[in-house]
Amino acid sequence: MRIGCGYDVHRMKAGRACVLCGVRIPGDTGPDGHSDADAPVHALADAILGAAALGDIGTHFPDCDARWKDADSIVLLETVWRKASALGYALGNADITIILERPRVAPYIARMRERIAGALNVGVDRVSVKATTEEGLGLTGGGLAVAASAVVLLEEAAR
Repeated sequence: MRIGCGYDVHRMKAGRACVLCGVRIPGDTGPDGHSDADAPVHALADAILGAAALGDIGTHFPDCDARWKDADSIVLLETVWRKASALGYALGNADITIILERPRVAPYIARMRERIAGALNVGVDRVSVKATTEEGLGLTGGGLAVAASAVVLLEEAAR
């Protein structure tokens, strides 16, 4: 078994779509970045890459490469998962925490779990997505940013 953890943060910007775990959340602001800036998916991709000792998301999808401009992060996650799977890993489980003050994401968590599970080709019972606030403190608490952390357990696939 191998464990990986990931973390990502993106500034919130007016006029940007808010895409978290591959689900569009209605609102006036969204994460800003080179791709769709889906911080929870980026954290998860980094966790998988770390567990498999494959580097980080910036190495595989650098923000100086025009191919990844406005990229769908679910597609990036699928690419990362193919690389880990090719090394013989199966997903034990993934646990994602989204940290932001607004918008409220609780109504979208079931769909987020489905999107992540689909990208990883596993049952939704292997994917956890939670959300929390920082009670008005810091960048996320002030509504200036969204942050996410993720932990994964990879297991050697049966041979």
